[in-house]
Amino acid sequence: MAAVSANKLELLQIADAVAREKSIDRGIVIAAMEDAIARAARSRYGSETEVRAEIDQKKGELRLSRHMLVVEQVENPSNQISVEDARRLNPSAQVGDTIADALPPLEYGRIAAQSAKQVIVQKVREAERDRQYSDYKDRIGEIVNGVVKRVEYGNVVVDLGRGEAIVRRDEMLPREVFRNGDRVRAYI
Repeated sequence: MAAVSANKLELLQIADAVAREKSIDRGIVIAAMEDAIARAARSRYGSETEVRAEIDQKKGELRLSRHMLVVEQVENPSNQISVEDARRLNPSAQVGDTIADALPPLEYGRIAAQSAKQVIVQKVREAERDRQYSDYKDRIGEIVNGVVKRVEYGNVVVDLGRGEAIVRRDEMLPREVFRNGDRVRAYI
């Protein structure tokens, strides 16, 4: 039991650490984790199945559920349920409703864990790009300070603190040479 509660808290600690490190909202990280876990569960229960994962943001508990659409005539049993069967679970079920069915926690294999990690990394990168864009979109016309991080193919990559900028070769002065660690002032 102690190991289970440690894992629950571990999910939240990972989400907090990633959110702090990348300066993005913790909710975005948790949503990415939920999406990744749901995809891993879908690979276990079938790709047709509508599986959703929820992480309790206070306790760190993970709940998996299968959502089924209530229909008159079942054509796809992996994501549809008949009205009669749905009324056994919920007496007020109507056609067009969605019935949530709790799933047991699942053990993730190496491949499922790897794909979940890739999904989380991709979502975090997208959120980080969005944050950087929103940070700098209103600063057009400003002069910023930065440090040269590297020079690639004549273009200079500058570290601005919360992001990186590229000074293209065609936007530099002729015979201007930059080395790693040089301080640069640039116009956005």
